[in-house]
Formats: sequence, C-alpha cells, structure tokens
Amino acid sequence: MKKLSCFKAYDIRGKLGTELNEDIAYRIGRAYGQIYQPKTVVVGCDVRLSSEDLKQATIRGLNDAGVDVLDLGMTGTEEVYFGAFHLDVQGGIEITASHNPMDYNGMKLVRENSRPISADTGLKDIQALAENNEFAEVTSKGTTKKYNILPEFVDHLMSYIDPAKIRPMKLVVNAGNGAAGHVIDAIEIKFKELNIPVEFIKIHHEADGNFPNGIPNPILIENRASTRDAVIKHSADMGIAWDGDFDRCFLFDEKGQFIEGYYIVGLLAQAFLLKQAGEKIVHDPRLVWNTFDIVEQYQGTAIQSKSGHAFIKDVMREHNAAYGGEMSAHHYFRDFAYCDSGMIPWLLAIAVLSETGKSLSSLVEEMIAKFPCSGEINFKVADTQATIQKIFDHYADQQPEIDQTDGVSLNFGAWRFNVRASNTEPLLRLNIESRRDQNPRPMQSYVDELSQLIQG
Repeated sequence: MKKLSCFKAYDIRGKLGTELNEDIAYRIGRAYGQIYQPKTVVVGCDVRLSSEDLKQATIRGLNDAGVDVLDLGMTGTEEVYFGAFHLDVQGGIEITASHNPMDYNGMKLVRENSRPISADTGLKDIQALAENNEFAEVTSKGTTKKYNILPEFVDHLMSYIDPAKIRPMKLVVNAGNGAAGHVIDAIEIKFKELNIPVEFIKIHHEADGNFPNGIPNPILIENRASTRDAVIKHSADMGIAWDGDFDRCFLFDEKGQFIEGYYIVGLLAQAFLLKQAGEKIVHDPRLVWNTFDIVEQYQGTAIQSKSGHAFIKDVMREHNAAYGGEMSAHHYFRDFAYCDSGMIPWLLAIAVLSETGKSLSSLVEEMIAKFPCSGEINFKVADTQATIQKIFDHYADQQPEIDQTDGVSLNFGAWRFNVRASNTEPLLRLNIESRRDQNPRPMQSYVDELSQLIQG
C-alpha cells in the first residue's frame, strides 16, 4: 500500500505524475463517494492544463461509487462552494493548485452546505481508503450532467451591494490568466443591465493554463507591477488581482499602491457594520488593533480565532458572525455558507467607496497612519519552538501581555507582535504592529530588533 503524499492538512496538493495523477484522482473520487455516500456532488476545475483530465478521473471515481455528478466545467473554487450549498447536492470538489507552480495540481473538498473536509474532519479517512485502493462494489453507477452555475452565482454576488448606491468608477481587473475572467465578464453584463456605472479595464484576462504572465499569485511583490501600472495609466479608482482559483483577491488603491490584507479586513468589517451595526466580526491574531478600532467605531463585536480556514469557519458558525477575515487575503462570509470568496470583497469595497465618498487610499491611509504594521516576514530557522522560547525569554523582563491563541503574541501597549511556526514549512512567521499615537519609534527599528534576535 503506497502512501499518498498529496494529502495536506486542509486540502490535496502534489507534484503531477508522482504525487498526483489520474489514477490517484480516480481513487480520491471513489473514496469520497464510498465514505460520504452523497446522492449528488458538484465538481469543477481551474484552468491548469492538467485540471480537466484530473477532473474527469475524479468524476469517474465518483460515478463508480454510485454518485451522480454535476460537472460545472471550468470554475473557481468558490463556484464549487456556492454550488455545494445553493443546489440540492451533498458535496463538492474543485480541482485546483491555486498559486502553486506549473507542475502541481490539487483538490479542495467540501461536504453538504460546503462544510470543509480537512485532516481532522475526514480527509485522513479518504486518504486511507484511497491508499488501500480496495473499494466496495456498488449496484448502480452514478451519472454525470453538465451544469452552468454562473448565472445563479452572479445573482448571489449582487445581493452584497445596493446597485442604486454605487457611484461611477473605473476598475482595473487582473485575472492573471486564471479562472476569474468568466465571472468578471458575467458581472459586467449584470452591471450594464442594472445601470451600475462601473467600467472594467481587463488585463491578463483570458483563461490560459500556460500562464503566459506567470502563476497568478499577487501576494508576491514581483507579480504586482502589471496591476499597479494599469491603475496609474487608466486613472482607475481601484485595482483588483486574483490568484488562480480566485478565492483570494488583492486590492490596489487609485495610486496603484498594494494594500496589505490586514487593512482589507478592517475595510470589509466596516462594509458589514455600515449595513448592520452590532454584527460580529471574526479575525486572526496576527495583527489586530486596526480591526478592533474599526469594529468598535461601527458598533460591532470583534472575535479572535486561530488562523486557518477550518478554525475561522468554526468560530464564525459558533458566533453567527457576518464576516471573518485573515490578513492572508482569505475573507469568509456568513451568507456564503461561511466560505471564503475572492469576488465578494471587491464588491463590498466599491460599496464602501460609494457610501463614504472617499478614495480607497484615504480610507486605508487613515488605518495605516494609526496602526502601522510590518507585513508578514518569514524566517528560515532550524528549530521554530526553540526560537520562540528565545524570544519569550528575551522580553520576559518587560512583562508583556501574552496571548497564545495562535503561536505567541506579545503586547507591550505601544507595540505588539505575533510569531508563529508555519504549518507547512520550516518557517517562523513574524508580524509587528504599533500604535502611532503612543509610539515615536519607526516600524523598521522593531523589524531590525526582532530579526537580529531570531537570526542571531
């Protein structure tokens, strides 16, 4: 029985040929069907050159397990999430490697109502059965039908904005040759029907699994220039860039400046609280002060959760939170079955711009001025736990407030930082923020101080 190394904590990802191929995809589909015994499952795939074949193999596995399949075609992950809670189905699978290199692919799996399947909620069971490769006989095979989810998905997206309130604006949209383009086209048509005065300037728009402009991953600094340049050239109000399966979007202000995901959490919290004061907002512990400030200002309640989609979704469900945000550009929505979406955030952003009458830069610059942050800095270290202990010991005599929700957060009143070990790599991730009104020290001095401590 050969171990399958493509199974990770939250999803399936592996190198093509060795770690993930059509035979393995078939077995995963077959195992999913046998374990959960759904009547119907939605399946979609991103634009990677290997995705369609892996999708067909997964569908064969599901069908052979007696499961009916609605084949959604080429989709982003959130179209599968949407199908899994919107349609009368009991689960969904998206074939995607998101922003991984060209020679990778993977899968994201959910159950009924788009509940996540991760290592502690069933993914290990699927792995064990797929590795064993001995499946129960079924009396009748499932069927496959093609289904176009796009019109219903776009109608759902429109429910997050009030068309009458959107002011005229110009948006640069960069699909990165990934899966987002077809949704933008459909939204553009819908905007015209509803007389929403938004002009779209499309770059790297066509879906192309060869990724002629590089793998779409705007979190990498080197991938931001094309969006920034287009915003400046066209005097746009905002730029939006997506990763390959568009479950994350990244925003640029009207000056072409990339906005850290941390401040987007504040912006989206504001969007929900403008609509409904008193809502609960879930956030991760890496950077928190700006979120606290905005949520308090707009009469909401901030709730902290460990980082990672499974934790955020659980905490949101427990508290009936309207929105949950991570600084890593994952944004989760109660009305979207607590799933993350890369389309809802920018729609909410244009609603906030319209409602406040402010530019994106002025909204965000207020936040940055009050609560500057370092952005996430990664360090390769031999022993993450020993390094964290060293940091602890170094600052012990300053008696900081300690929070261990996720990694370690030390709060000194005028500044704070969070340090945590990566779940997937031998990395230590550091985030620092300060209160400008209490703190004359420049952010770089903290970065230097901690960098020397970690690497010394």
